[in-house]
Amino acid sequence: MESSDPPMSAAGTRRFCYALDLIDDAALIAEYEARHAPGSAWPEVVAHIRAQGAEHVEIWRAGDRLMMIVEAVLDYPRPLPAPPEIDRWERLMWRFQRPLPFAPAGEKWVRMTQIFDLDAQ
Repeated sequence: MESSDPPMSAAGTRRFCYALDLIDDAALIAEYEARHAPGSAWPEVVAHIRAQGAEHVEIWRAGDRLMMIVEAVLDYPRPLPAPPEIDRWERLMWRFQRPLPFAPAGEKWVRMTQIFDLDAQ
C-alpha cells in the first residue's frame, strides 16, 4: 500500500473518494440523477463495479459537483476485462460529465486525497 492509499478499516476494506463535475445544465443534471436512481443503472455496469471489488458506492451532488465514495476490498480495482456495456455507459455519461480542470486527459473521476480524519485527532 502506498502512503497516498486510504487507510484500511477494521472490516478490511478501504475507502476511496473521487470528484467530478457535471455540465451545469438543470435538465442534464436531472437526467443524470434519473440514470443513477435505484434500479436505473445498467445491470452489467453494477455487476462490473462489484466484480472489481467495490462493496459500497455512493455518489453525492452539490450543484454541478459530484463526489463518489467507494468502500472496497484491498485489491480494488481488480484488473478485469470490461464488458462492452461499460464502454457504452461511459460514452453516455460523457454527455453529462465534464472533467475537473486538473484531471489527466481522457479521465473524468479524480481520486481525492484525505486531509482530515476526526478519529485521528
